[in-house]
Amino acid sequence: MDNHTLIAIESVSKQYGHARDSVLALRDVSLNIRAGEFLSIIGASGCGKSTLLRMIGDLLAPSAGRIVVNGKSPDAARRARECGIVFQAPTLMEWRNIARNVELPLEVVGAPRAERQQRTRDLLDLIRLRDFAARYPGELSAGMQMQVSIARALAYRPTILLMDEPFGALDEITRERLGRELLEIWARTRVTIVFVTHSVPEAVRLSDRVAVMSPRPGRIERVIEIDLPRPRTPATRELPRYWELLREVRAVLGLNEEQNGVR
Repeated sequence: MDNHTLIAIESVSKQYGHARDSVLALRDVSLNIRAGEFLSIIGASGCGKSTLLRMIGDLLAPSAGRIVVNGKSPDAARRARECGIVFQAPTLMEWRNIARNVELPLEVVGAPRAERQQRTRDLLDLIRLRDFAARYPGELSAGMQMQVSIARALAYRPTILLMDEPFGALDEITRERLGRELLEIWARTRVTIVFVTHSVPEAVRLSDRVAVMSPRPGRIERVIEIDLPRPRTPATRELPRYWELLREVRAVLGLNEEQNGVR
């Protein structure tokens, strides 16, 4: 991991609406995200996690403060195709097969056909779904559809992958498997990942650092270094340090063992 700052969030606030009907979603958020790191953002529902992610990706504009993405404004970074985005729902096009879903971003930017097809083959190999290239989204499981969504987000080789609770709707077994596969993709591509989640174990299991947010109006309560050895494996959960970090994140969130469902 490179230690230089790739994303700088400086005193950012976000207000929705005006006057008496306004809602302050974020207040004075500052956070530096390092090049090549896996950073998770965690907090209660409504604390502004997704809002912050969308501002990095230029889907929303801050009401105050500024965000710098690889030395550029979010708008310039988006136009330079610096960021890929993965949402909670895969949002695949049902009428396009898997290969054509993955190559869609390259088609939009006018990449030559041979380049599109080779890049799609490489990405389907990366997610181990080359044999499903001719299938359609409706023929795939929810987990496989999410894998395709991740591959599509990586199509034009972004330096940053923004992920908004991508595994939140999946069962626990699939969620853990995709988490392991995401770490393999991250290790091979060295893309910087900013990952929004509600799950404390998931954040600790995957991340280099966890940014814990306060309830609305959201702000960064604390950033916790996750100093667990890599590669992370199922055995990671047997380490005493893993459980110490779980307790540390939960303490900042104000959770106890029963509320978080962790034994």
